[in-house]
Amino acid sequence: MHDIRMIRDNPAAFDAAMARRGLSGVSGEVLGLDEARRAAITAAEGAQAEANKAAKQVGAAKAKGDEAEFQRLRALVAEKKGEIAALNDEAKAKDRALTDLLMELPNIMAEDVPDGADEAENVEIKRWGTPRDFAFAPKEHYELAATRGGLNFELAAKLSGARFAVLTGAVARVHRALAQFMLDTHVTENGLTEAITPVLVREEMMLGTGQLPKFGEDSYKTEEGWWLIPTAEVTLTNFVNGEVVDGSDLPMRYVAHTNCFRSEAGSAGKDTAGMLRQHQFEKVEMVSITRPEDSEAEHAAMTARAEGILERLGLPYRTVVLCAGDTGFGARRTHDIEVWLPGQECYREISSVSTTGAFQARRMNARFRPEPGAKPEYLHTLNGSGVAVGRCLIAVLENGQEEDGSVTLPDALHPWFGGKTRITAEGVLA
Repeated sequence: MHDIRMIRDNPAAFDAAMARRGLSGVSGEVLGLDEARRAAITAAEGAQAEANKAAKQVGAAKAKGDEAEFQRLRALVAEKKGEIAALNDEAKAKDRALTDLLMELPNIMAEDVPDGADEAENVEIKRWGTPRDFAFAPKEHYELAATRGGLNFELAAKLSGARFAVLTGAVARVHRALAQFMLDTHVTENGLTEAITPVLVREEMMLGTGQLPKFGEDSYKTEEGWWLIPTAEVTLTNFVNGEVVDGSDLPMRYVAHTNCFRSEAGSAGKDTAGMLRQHQFEKVEMVSITRPEDSEAEHAAMTARAEGILERLGLPYRTVVLCAGDTGFGARRTHDIEVWLPGQECYREISSVSTTGAFQARRMNARFRPEPGAKPEYLHTLNGSGVAVGRCLIAVLENGQEEDGSVTLPDALHPWFGGKTRITAEGVLA
């Protein structure tokens, strides 16, 4: 959410920032509501002062026996009470409308975010690894002999419908090993604190990280009012919701492996084959909570942590900075890491690492005290996949495929399989 004082002080700069998001003339609507809210508050305070003055005079009029003045003053006090109540209601209504408007406005992007309309104009900033030169035409993950028995979309459709998958046998073990490998790397090598969190959250938690109110159709809500998390960003970031953190406790760095749920609204007909785009999937999520002056360095460090997972697995990737037209609602800047998928002959996103500045912290009222006795300031929050487990499984399968339909597994995963190094064409670890 945005600082209303900043918008008052520099509406032109705010409009210029929103224009990069495709929005025009936003400050006029914001400041109109703000002015109306403040005018109602001022009028209510004036009416209250008049009522207080009249109330003091009521007793004096009665003591003098001036019945006419006594009745006039009583009527005035009653009238002012009604006026005050109406003005307070108006101020509250304008305040709600202003808050609702600010909650639906996207974050101000960092100045170095490149201009551009969509993903075609994202800018590559790093490339690692060389895509393997296959002596045969590589297949997509769901076409491999090694996955025919362990990757079952028909059974999932019977159980739940489209965009679900059932994993069994060797494929399920590799998926689990990937998640464990990611967690262990982030905890033991990167120093993150592991957390296990609920996947059902209160509505205010979704509001805090920006999934609501604008993107409710992208998530699932239960009849009891809980929301299923689209990512552990929601739970991990909201650890500091409503808190004033001691500055000496920063930075806070968390990692969690959870199921994630997305309705994929608006994606009909997109990536329907295989398990690239699912309603339910698993992700290892990183969240950092920092001082404002440390958030830029933390963004670079988080990106490197996600890249390191792919490097350890030997998976070629490229990192891009998203252009203005492709940057998400809550982000100041986002780095997408795209892994090479030989079956599709292209790079596909496997991690998004974003810095949000104080945008989420303002929505959550999450602050820190720089030093004992100092005035609290808003925290900065960052989030990023470290990485998406299902998409990483796809990359491992496709990059490790052999001509006979078997899959050679990355060395980093071998400890989870008791020395076994591949999935045979029959779908068995060997």
